[in-house]
Amino acid sequence: MTPIYETLALERIDDHVLLLRLNRPQAANAMNTRMGEELMDLFERFQLDSEGLRALVVTGTGDKAFCAGGDLKERNGMSDAQWLRQHAMFERMLRAILACPIPVIGAINGAAYGGGCEITAAFDFAYAADNARFALTEVTLGIMPGAGGTQNLPRAMGERRAKEVILTGLPFTAAEARDWGLVNRVLPQAELLEAALATARRIAGNAPISVRQAKQSITRGMQMSLADGLAFEIECYNRMVSTEDRLEGIRAFNEKRKPQFRGV
Repeated sequence: MTPIYETLALERIDDHVLLLRLNRPQAANAMNTRMGEELMDLFERFQLDSEGLRALVVTGTGDKAFCAGGDLKERNGMSDAQWLRQHAMFERMLRAILACPIPVIGAINGAAYGGGCEITAAFDFAYAADNARFALTEVTLGIMPGAGGTQNLPRAMGERRAKEVILTGLPFTAAEARDWGLVNRVLPQAELLEAALATARRIAGNAPISVRQAKQSITRGMQMSLADGLAFEIECYNRMVSTEDRLEGIRAFNEKRKPQFRGV
């Protein structure tokens, strides 16, 4: 059973979809040590047991901020050792999000600055409200992106655009984020969450082993040569040949009914 967290609000939408809210509205959902630890715990749990979930939607509490980045009030006065220890935990959290076997969809409901922008880039894909704004402001603070920003942003929007965003620290709009490839869709605030949940439900209705294997094939294949990626794709594909879900999918097609996938 998923635990109760201090900085995260979890809502099981139905049997297979989970809505996760970053829940520190009094601090624009900025990430403090506790939130980082709780995100790390949750996503590492999913690597061991998906708890029947087939899709996950991540948003922020409120309608102004998704996540304002690291909590600089908490960081004020930290020693070098304290700073490095906290950041090591943030790095582990980021790796856990990237390694999540469940598809992760962002519903970016407002400002996504610093770490909030980096988390957005770590999701499988994201939708944004039309009032959302994005920025990686680390170089204006004497640091640099260190939660995947310099790696995931170029993969999403291209090297030259990512360099401009990261080296200037300037904000950009939801429409620019869509045009540059960071988010897939921009919607009015009132429609954002339902659109993300509708996509999550669509994914959750597909064969879960197929979805998991396809996600892994894309993610890992993008880090390989084409020849190696094609070979890896077939290894992922072969995993499904002996599954009951494959048989059910073919039966349902021929019987002109909706398949009932069980993930076996």
